[in-house]
Amino acid sequence: MRRSAQGFTLVELIIVISIIGILGAVALPRFIAAQQDARVAKAQALFGSVRSAAALAKARCELDRAGLVAGATCTAAAGTANMDGTAVDMVFTYPAATAAGILAAAQLVPGSDGLTVTAGNPITFSMVGATTPATCIISYTAATAGVAPVITVNTAGC
Repeated sequence: MRRSAQGFTLVELIIVISIIGILGAVALPRFIAAQQDARVAKAQALFGSVRSAAALAKARCELDRAGLVAGATCTAAAGTANMDGTAVDMVFTYPAATAAGILAAAQLVPGSDGLTVTAGNPITFSMVGATTPATCIISYTAATAGVAPVITVNTAGC
């Protein structure tokens, strides 16, 4: 009694491996582009979040200055604004370029939000995983007397 052979021939295996290789070569660049698009979208969303937080903090500070809130400490040049129970450091009625300023106003947590924060004025937010982190950033320069803060986004290296 003769047994029949079971399994795949070498030719069949080579054809399957070749097809998988071709599919991988076509799909990989599209996957990499999707990651880049996601980082750009995240940077744009963070940019909008920082702008909105700065505007909301300014509005809160203006309410404090108008005397509409008891015990307010926000003044024309400094102080703090209470945003959802968090004291936000203010400079010229806008959040300061610090962790207790704009980071607190935007409720951002470095590391857990997928970003790296570099302190200073401007304070910068870099996207984790960016191709070139130095050109995938949001920067926030604190307000000066009579001038609103400068908030910029650069997505060239995302």
